[in-house]
Amino acid sequence: MIEKQDLIRLLKDGGYKLTKQRELVYRAFAKHQGEHLTTEEAFRIVHKMDRSVGIATIYRTTQLFEQLGILNTITFDDGIVRYELKDAEAHRHHHLICIQCGHVTEFKLDLLENLEREIEEEEDFKITDHSLKFYGYCKDCYHDIEQGD
Repeated sequence: MIEKQDLIRLLKDGGYKLTKQRELVYRAFAKHQGEHLTTEEAFRIVHKMDRSVGIATIYRTTQLFEQLGILNTITFDDGIVRYELKDAEAHRHHHLICIQCGHVTEFKLDLLENLEREIEEEEDFKITDHSLKFYGYCKDCYHDIEQGD
């Protein structure tokens, strides 16, 4: 998670200030670390903290935070954009997506370093990050399928 002083620096480097509204949006994502929030979900969280913040502010702030590398943008093939705080120390984590119930599980196992190095050498390309999604059935849905439900 990005610390508050890093947030201030990232905003300043981008020519922006840490406003009350931006801090509230940051706090909403920090409070829900590990979740994949839509703009509307972030709005509901921020709105509970301060009813004066409008949805347009949330849209602008999430886009700004994504542009500055504070938030990661995630889509799970359902057309809905979700955001999560970027982990400043690691690659993005990966996701298991149940094709029956839609449940998303994060996993951090990352065995792609050797593949990345090989791609970088072969293609003369510097990889800065990657994202990986596996689709299948969560244990509950798979169990239901096995039982013939």
